[in-house]
Amino acid sequence: MARDWQRAWQDALYGPEGFFRRGERPSAHFRTAPLVGPEFAEAVLALLDRVDAGLGRPERLDFVDVGAGGGELAAAVADLAPVALRRRLRVVAVEVRPPDEGPAAVDWRREPPEEVTGLVLGHEWLDAVPCPVVTLHCGQICHVTVDSEGREGVGDPVSDAHRAWLDRWWPLWTEGQRAEAGVERDAAWADAVRRVRAGAALAVDYGHRRADRVGGRHRSGTLAAFRGGRSVRPVPDGSRDITAHVALDACLDAGTRAGASSGVLVGQREALAALGLTGTAPPPALAATDPAGWLAATARAGRVAELRDPTGLGRFGWLLQTTAGARAEELLPGLPPWRP
Repeated sequence: MARDWQRAWQDALYGPEGFFRRGERPSAHFRTAPLVGPEFAEAVLALLDRVDAGLGRPERLDFVDVGAGGGELAAAVADLAPVALRRRLRVVAVEVRPPDEGPAAVDWRREPPEEVTGLVLGHEWLDAVPCPVVTLHCGQICHVTVDSEGREGVGDPVSDAHRAWLDRWWPLWTEGQRAEAGVERDAAWADAVRRVRAGAALAVDYGHRRADRVGGRHRSGTLAAFRGGRSVRPVPDGSRDITAHVALDACLDAGTRAGASSGVLVGQREALAALGLTGTAPPPALAATDPAGWLAATARAGRVAELRDPTGLGRFGWLLQTTAGARAEELLPGLPPWRP
């Protein structure tokens, strides 16, 4: 039986037999920045240190990883934190099905803490928040429906709230044009921002801006699926991760309305450089005097280059918003606007 994509997507990922409810981990299906090496966690710690300084080094500092997957990033942050910080640091990993066993330094939860002093990070989290897939059909914006084998159809008109969001953020003008209506993503991000009593919230994801959407860059939408390291057809059968790009500019607006006092939307390539990851290769002469050191430095430069690759992970957007302490522009100063 066909259902609207949002409901089918929700069940396929988070239902009783859903992809993530079963305990599938992203590391088995696609490569994310925390899996490249320790460098991404180093950058997060550099940002966390700036947040910490802006808050006056509070007695307890939180790092909350929402949509933590297998906990690789949370564990790396806990492990790489300087000793002086480690005594004050609370590392929380949030996932719909926490692992049976995990690092003792990581507090696993199904929901984020109600109040956070520090940094909330959603790394490739919002793209897995199901939302309506819609199309313009006979002059009306309607849900796209899908059955368990991936066959699609046209369903009922969307709600007033989704139509208003689309009119503002992703207007549809051409018959058959598709989009993902981001109301649910905005609400999820606003909830994360509201939990930050003092500090910052950071969303890192692939996404798009209104200018690109209006310009027709994503006329067919961005719905996609991954399984076993390969891109596959989106079928809501629970066997694969289903995802779609995030309208991060709309999330920025939602976070502001939720109480954020400042915000920036920049690219991962530039943000990592601002946090000390430039990927500079070691001088060739080092190979003669310290071969092991040259190999280690070369490998590190390669990992940083992957994180900053403008055709890959470097295209990710970083949406940083703050509620108290240093302003977002002070935490990541002088960076150009994100252009995916």
